[in-house]
Amino acid sequence: MAGNSRFIASAQAGPHRDVAMLLRRHLAQPFRRPILDFNRAAFATALAARAGWNPQAPLILDAGCGVGWSTQRIAAAFPDHFVVGVDRSVDRIARGKPLPENAVLIRADLVDFWRLLAENGIRLARHYNLYPNPWPKIGHLARRWHGHAVFPVWRELGGELECRSNWRIYIEEMAQALTILAGQPVDVEPYATDDPTTPFEAKYLASGHNLWRCRVALG
Repeated sequence: MAGNSRFIASAQAGPHRDVAMLLRRHLAQPFRRPILDFNRAAFATALAARAGWNPQAPLILDAGCGVGWSTQRIAAAFPDHFVVGVDRSVDRIARGKPLPENAVLIRADLVDFWRLLAENGIRLARHYNLYPNPWPKIGHLARRWHGHAVFPVWRELGGELECRSNWRIYIEEMAQALTILAGQPVDVEPYATDDPTTPFEAKYLASGHNLWRCRVALG
C-alpha cells in the first residue's frame, strides 16, 4: 500500500488538561440520549447472526471496522469467538470484505450499539478500537471516544480492550481515561507490526508514522 498519509497536525502539544474532569462529569451524569430504532434493528441483526453460528460464543466487537478488513483478521485469529464489526458508513459496509462464518458486519451508530450491549447485559471478550478519528483540534476533546458521554459504558462491557492510533496524544489521553475507568494503571505502548490489521495501519506504516496503543482488562 502506498505511503501518502499526512502526519496529524494539532495545536495540542500534550494530553488535554480536561480529560479527567470531563470523564468524571460523564460518570456522574448518565448518558440518556434516546436510542434510534434503526440501531435497535441493527443490534438485533448482530445478535441473530451470532445465534445462528453459536449463541454461546464469546463476543468480540470491532468498533469502527470500516470495510471489515480488521473484522476478517480478528475472526481468523479467534476462530472460537464471534466477531461483530460495526461502522456507521453505508459505503464502507457496502464494500465489506468477505468474512468467515464467525463474523458479521453491521451498519450502526457505535454510541447506540455500545449502550444496547450494556442494556442487554452483554459482556465482551475483546473490544477493539483501531485508529478512531483523532479529532485533533483542541476544542474537539468531547468528540474523541474517551471524551464522549458514552465512554463510561465501556466499563460495563468488560473484556480485553485495545485502542491504537498514529497520534500519541490520543493514546496518552485514552490511557489516562481508562486508568480512571478501570481503576488500574494503563500504559502507553509503541506498536509495530509486519502484518497490519487495518488499511489505515498499513497506510500509516508505509508512510513512516509511529504507531501507539494502550490495552487494559476491563473485567
